[in-house]
Amino acid sequence: MGCVCGRESLTVENRKFFIKQRLGEGGFSFVDLVEDSQTHKAYALKRILCHSKEEEHIALQEIQIMREISHPNIIPLECYSINKVDVHTKSVDITCEVFLVIPLYRKGTLQNRIETLKLKGEHLGEETIWKLMLGICQGIKAMHDHNPPYAHRDIKPDNVMTQEDGTPVVMDLGSAAPARLFIKTARDASSLQDLAAERCSMLYRAPELFTVETNTSLDERTDIWSLGCVLYALAYLESPFESAYQHGDSLALATMAGKITFPDNTQGYSNSIPETILWMLKPKQTERPYIDQVIEKIHDIKHVYENRV
Repeated sequence: MGCVCGRESLTVENRKFFIKQRLGEGGFSFVDLVEDSQTHKAYALKRILCHSKEEEHIALQEIQIMREISHPNIIPLECYSINKVDVHTKSVDITCEVFLVIPLYRKGTLQNRIETLKLKGEHLGEETIWKLMLGICQGIKAMHDHNPPYAHRDIKPDNVMTQEDGTPVVMDLGSAAPARLFIKTARDASSLQDLAAERCSMLYRAPELFTVETNTSLDERTDIWSLGCVLYALAYLESPFESAYQHGDSLALATMAGKITFPDNTQGYSNSIPETILWMLKPKQTERPYIDQVIEKIHDIKHVYENRV
């Protein structure tokens, strides 16, 4: 990190970037707008502050997954650096800082778009919903098809950016991990449950991550639940469990019950939207479809819808 002519700068993989402004922050990271000193191209810089070896492992796993998954609907990694912290100059509870340079998407997230629609009293057209869902699912398929399969585990509108042409790009792989797990002991169950509580958003979290049981298997279908919640949010502008959350009800119980209610269909959507949501939001993971089945269904719906309109 340095300062050149009054401009704060940093170097990542021998590339110098000028820091322009803070774009946002989350529980584990900050995001800054930066500019490449040579090309003057704008990027987003994700700074992850690690406070333990476990957090370092999670950050390194995020880098690994971003390097291994190359797909137009998954955010790419431009460059990165891992910087050990000098305890004499930094807070002693920080073990390292990880810098990820990623593309800048000026159109923002799908959550930004949802909030704008709410303010205007508008909604997305059904054709747009299926187009967005298809792109998101194709990105997730790239993760599920990896050997070994990865699960994202925090798919939500806040974690989907949109390119200028509207293409959805799934981001924030900090919660991603190998998808297939066998939970042998109470310690394994408690560890995964604590990790999910920290890194998987409640309103889009699968029931099996709220209450992790011993002697059970988890697989990539945890993401199918989240994708069903995203489809609901695109159509009705909120999570299917927003009402339970606002009333202070237990989201763990709400998800395990799997009782999904739908607002009046004033938008004129076809029955395909609620039917697909209910098909994906099965409380039992083993009853949910796999990503290939979801993509096939969306293709079929789009074909029928396009012919109808």
